[in-house]
Amino acid sequence: METLQIVKKLEEYPTFNIDTFANIIDNDKTYAKVSLNRLKNRGIIKQIQRNVYTVQEDPLIIASRIIWPSYISLWAAFRHHNLTEQIPSKISVITARSKSRKNIQMMNTTIIFEKIRPSWFFGFSKINIQDFEVFMAEPEKALIDAVLLKKNSTAEIYFILKENIKDISTKKIVDYILRTENHALAKRFGWMLESLGCKYVKRLKKQTYKTMIPLDITRPITGLNDKKWGVVVNIGEI
Repeated sequence: METLQIVKKLEEYPTFNIDTFANIIDNDKTYAKVSLNRLKNRGIIKQIQRNVYTVQEDPLIIASRIIWPSYISLWAAFRHHNLTEQIPSKISVITARSKSRKNIQMMNTTIIFEKIRPSWFFGFSKINIQDFEVFMAEPEKALIDAVLLKKNSTAEIYFILKENIKDISTKKIVDYILRTENHALAKRFGWMLESLGCKYVKRLKKQTYKTMIPLDITRPITGLNDKKWGVVVNIGEI
């Protein structure tokens, strides 16, 4: 089979392994490994990690296919849902798998793997990018993931909430927070959502506790004490 024909066939896959490649060229694995290595050395095929290859150019197509199950969240999800104008240089892949994965560098983008509790592994759906199915966090879950995983400052999340409050479901945010059973999360989002006029926020009050915690863990713990939600409001003016 000619190289062009092989590439055309491989373009049908977001990622593939040696077995898939051997089937495409209709040959045994020994020959397939040699042929695959030649195409990789010519830059036609990219190796993502051991026995995972691609000919795709968009890291979003590849990211949620490297480890299973997983979905894309945080800044890449914010950008996809138009919650931010920033172009992320990192794609965060969320997984409940215990096996660790090293970061992967592709097309000036770093694919990062973040482990989450199995009970927090929800709130994502299939989207289509160039006719490929990609697993992407819903906008509400991406905001929650950012605070759960402590990968963004609360100030950043509050700004995104404030700017997009009409385009996201605050009811879904409250539902998802209750589902996580994370009390610190309920306290932080409780304050943020109440300050933005969310009518569903009262449901979070049952998950709060008296001990004061900083609203934003990335900032000095100085500011007003909001005893209702048990947070030190240390995010300043947004």
